[in-house]
Amino acid sequence: MDVKVLAVMVLLTVAVWSPETDAKPISLVERCWCRSTLNTVPQRSIREIKFLHTPNCPFQVIAKLKNNREVCINPKTKWLQLYLKNAISKIKKSRKRD
Repeated sequence: MDVKVLAVMVLLTVAVWSPETDAKPISLVERCWCRSTLNTVPQRSIREIKFLHTPNCPFQVIAKLKNNREVCINPKTKWLQLYLKNAISKIKKSRKRD
């Protein structure tokens, strides 16, 4: 579980600290993946979570469900905020031990 939390934090750090640019997206890869977000996704149905940061797009959270469907989750969803807060605190605690 600690490896998953560390992977999430690395992805989140990269997403937050990646340099922003004024350039416009030139390919489909750089366009916003999430056109709409869901506020209610059962946590039990989520297999993995990805965080994306692309130029000219808001912070995007993509959940892959157990049925292999991918959905976008609103980053301001309360349970997701608590999840990220707990992940950050676990990483801080593990760094203090080292």
